[in-house]
Amino acid sequence: MFEPKGIFPALVTPFTKDGKKVNEEQLRALVNRCIELGVSGVVPCGTTGEFVNMTVEERKRVIDIVVDEVNGRVAVIAGTGASSTQQALEMTRYAKDAGADAALVVTPYYLKPTNRGVYQHFHTIASEVDFPIILYNIPQCTGVWLTWQMVEDLAQIPNIVGLKDSSGELRYMLAVLEKVRDKINVLCGHDEVVVAALAAGASGAILASANVIPDIWVQIYQHVQKGELKKARELQYKVQKIARIIAGSGAVGAKEALKMVGLKVGPVRLPLSVGGELSYEAKEELRLDLEKIGKIKPRPIKFEITEKPLEERFAAVEVTPQIIKDFNIRIGEALAGQEPEVAHIDLMIGRKDGPLGEAYAKAKASPTPGHEPLLAILEPNLAVKPTTLIVPTVTIRSMRQASMVYGPAQAAVAKAVVDSVADGTIPKEAVDELLIIANVFVHPAAVDRQRVYINNYKAMRHAIRRAIEGRPTIDDLIENKDRAKHPFKYTP
Repeated sequence: MFEPKGIFPALVTPFTKDGKKVNEEQLRALVNRCIELGVSGVVPCGTTGEFVNMTVEERKRVIDIVVDEVNGRVAVIAGTGASSTQQALEMTRYAKDAGADAALVVTPYYLKPTNRGVYQHFHTIASEVDFPIILYNIPQCTGVWLTWQMVEDLAQIPNIVGLKDSSGELRYMLAVLEKVRDKINVLCGHDEVVVAALAAGASGAILASANVIPDIWVQIYQHVQKGELKKARELQYKVQKIARIIAGSGAVGAKEALKMVGLKVGPVRLPLSVGGELSYEAKEELRLDLEKIGKIKPRPIKFEITEKPLEERFAAVEVTPQIIKDFNIRIGEALAGQEPEVAHIDLMIGRKDGPLGEAYAKAKASPTPGHEPLLAILEPNLAVKPTTLIVPTVTIRSMRQASMVYGPAQAAVAKAVVDSVADGTIPKEAVDELLIIANVFVHPAAVDRQRVYINNYKAMRHAIRRAIEGRPTIDDLIENKDRAKHPFKYTP
């Protein structure tokens, strides 16, 4: 009987550019990339594969393509779940006939059946199809918990061979392991708790982020198998933000990350969207962390700011022009955090001898009441370079509000500028010739100074990168035109 062990990517389903058809070529490319990076198997048509947004025929076609491309090299666990027992039964039969190794069957959703109905659902499928079945608990999507008592009962059925738990609740997983570890294999389905789950006795993991970083999860799995928990922990720490963002955004985050590393897997289908499940802030964080672990490679960029071009190592992805010209003014905008400590930065970067220099002089000479500008400084009398002027977006009406803007927000902006120079986002050779003016939004109701600092730091870093890289591009704007909204559109 099939025993699921190791790391399994919960495959995204690549679609064509218009999202209307499955992109077979890119699906095959994704499968091969995952196999080349050492996975134990692949899982098509799961939650990350957007199975609920696909027709039955599309799901069958995806299973066929994956089984064909895998060609016996690794295991194929086909997602065959459905709210209807009859449809789940049909899909499980199809997966068996197509040549898959096992079926992943999610708890029936939407109608929220009682425990009796849940048991009958799985019992019917396992009884009528002689095929390895892996139970799938993901209550945050289904609204139904597959209780550990139910798992204990279902584990008595011979061809139920495993459980994928995506709840992220370790106490639940430990209860399941206590009861059934000698009968079925338990797999972690929540990217943020992989090391803990493996250390507790899980046999492997089925992960959305394994589309993007399968090799790292394979290394983590191998470290745990060898008892090298410290090494496993350190690796998980390095990818924890990636895991958190993708676990929280599912197919949206996984697809955007795959695009960043060079695999064009197309859009997600409505009602999912970038800017929804994956915020634009989280997308920027994803880019940064993929760069940190080397999945996005830096490349040289020429900055034509003075008479001679400057060579600088700069982490850029696909949309960054090889030569950045006409550096008179560049504009960047970014949002970070949530109210009341939300941060919004709207900035301009330009040459001191250009129009930005004139604006700087006017702002210093004739400040608007309630919007008095202040130089960004790291400590008393130590102004950052490039010279950075922060201007409050919201009119300052109280000393408490002023202390937030000219305290943690100002310090965060200064630190972000210094770090942007240190990592090459802003070329070191040009800092004396450049100037930054940043409109800094701090909500009047903000009270947590540390969170104001963190959010303004993130927003400033992202805004600088966007300004330097010329993002969003025209293509970005066109792609997002139907789903973008101003960050404060629905707030007072």
